Amino acid sequence: QGEKLWDALKISAYVFSTGLLTFTALVNSVSWFMQNITLGNFWQTAWLEFYNYMEGDEWTIFLLGAALVPALAFWGFNGILLVADTTGKPTFITRYRIQLGKNDPVDIKKLWKAIYTVLGNQFFISFPMLVPMFYIMKSWGNTFSEELPTFQWFLVELSIFTVVEEILFYYTHRLAHHPVLYKYIHKKHHEWTAPIGVVSIYAHPIEHIVSNTLPVMTGPMIMGSHIVSISAWFSLALITTSISHCGYHLPFLPSPEFHDFHHLKFNQCYGVLGVLDFLHGTDRVFRQTKAFERHKVLLGLTPLSESIPEPPKKAE
Repeated sequence: QGEKLWDALKISAYVFSTGLLTFTALVNSVSWFMQNITLGNFWQTAWLEFYNYMEGDEWTIFLLGAALVPALAFWGFNGILLVADTTGKPTFITRYRIQLGKNDPVDIKKLWKAIYTVLGNQFFISFPMLVPMFYIMKSWGNTFSEELPTFQWFLVELSIFTVVEEILFYYTHRLAHHPVLYKYIHKKHHEWTAPIGVVSIYAHPIEHIVSNTLPVMTGPMIMGSHIVSISAWFSLALITTSISHCGYHLPFLPSPEFHDFHHLKFNQCYGVLGVLDFLHGTDRVFRQTKAFERHKVLLGLTPLSESIPEPPKKAE
């Protein structure tokens, strides 16, 4: 038995180390290619031209990178989804609806209420929060450097941003589900049991500060990141949360099944990545459902609601 165990450990160590070396080599190769052959020189030149055009006006550069670019990414992506939500077309999008029969089409009155709240959160909460962030970033001295970070370093930052966001969002979000806080704060977000993309930041102002904005801002502030990294991260975070709320499991995009299930059941799937949910057991019910089987990147064109349908309801 001891020899078998030792052999198993050696095989496991070999597989793990080989996989780790292969992964590291692949990442380094892709990073080197991106940095030195394709995009590295292009982005560095473009950044210097933009920096000189703005005459080094750091506040304006920060406002454009941390506010305007992410806002355009958010509304550009959600603008496409809103057409599908309100008209039911194009069917290429609507046929991938997760909760069949919901938001078909979306309630226009309820939608406008959500849009007004989202705009209010952006203009009166998110943008003003950039003021203290600007001075924190200036104190680091790297945010407006004329030299861009390497692509490899950006990947490191992105990993750290993601981990920080996962930790802060999971625990603040789970706290918001405490009965006292839920009733007065988080219930607003859960008015949408079948969410759509734009309601990703439809929330009470306190929740928008604590759960939506701070988890995304904290990583760059800890790292003293470059404004280009901040702009890319904010845009990516907004598009990702829009996908999580969009209500459609579209081909080749990250699966929104996890967070959609949270809106459906309320007491499951609190995080972004699902790691802390697994550790805390707050995804047990989810793992027993067809939604969990569908929680993967769709690599074909057949909707997963068709290839992995819900079981027929039992007759009463």
